Amino acid sequence: MNHYLPMLYETLFGFVALFALTKVLGKTSISQITPFDFISALILGELVGNALFDKKAGVLDIGFVIILWGGLLLVLEIITQKYKGTRGFLEGKPAIVIHNGQLIRDVMKKNRLDVNQLQHLLRQKEVFTVEEVQFAILETDGTVSVLRKSDYQTLTRKDMNLAPQEVLLSTTLINDGEILYDNLEESKLTEEWLLDEIVKQGYTRVQDIFYAEYTKGKKLLILPYVNKKEK
Repeated sequence: MNHYLPMLYETLFGFVALFALTKVLGKTSISQITPFDFISALILGELVGNALFDKKAGVLDIGFVIILWGGLLLVLEIITQKYKGTRGFLEGKPAIVIHNGQLIRDVMKKNRLDVNQLQHLLRQKEVFTVEEVQFAILETDGTVSVLRKSDYQTLTRKDMNLAPQEVLLSTTLINDGEILYDNLEESKLTEEWLLDEIVKQGYTRVQDIFYAEYTKGKKLLILPYVNKKEK
């Protein structure tokens, strides 16, 4: 039983240290992960995991591994931020795989990208035929950015000479049967107003509502709990 105690505080320490590391490296390192970042994450997890189950390794060993590897990643981030010329080598460069509607075979081959993989990436952008694409760029994180041909682009209000409208952000007021008072206060609304709106739409209890969303100038969106049998 005594051997569980060291595992407990070593695991807690590793958890806190890894959490701190992600904060230091920043959100962009997570959302814009490159192949090197992915491999680094796997190696870091392996190092910490091995340290946790190694009887000879303690908190100091785990901390050393995390600080050392995290420091190397942080130095790499600083280098790429300070010296622009290193970004292409260390982070990779975006590659144009479709240029003026034509597939660039050499670029696809260089990036180990076949047609089936490209079609999959295009479908993730709601593009189901290469015919619609004017330009497609393979980003360093493995995603594809697409510029459609003019005939397939979505019309905007500016294209139709319509006056611009205010862009409104919706706010969740009820989530899983509970009122989110912080959001209610931020929207400058009261609980009495919310309950009144709920009654107007035929509901008597907040607990019966799975989700409620408020957008300025619009009717309160209410989604009640629905069981599979009711569908």
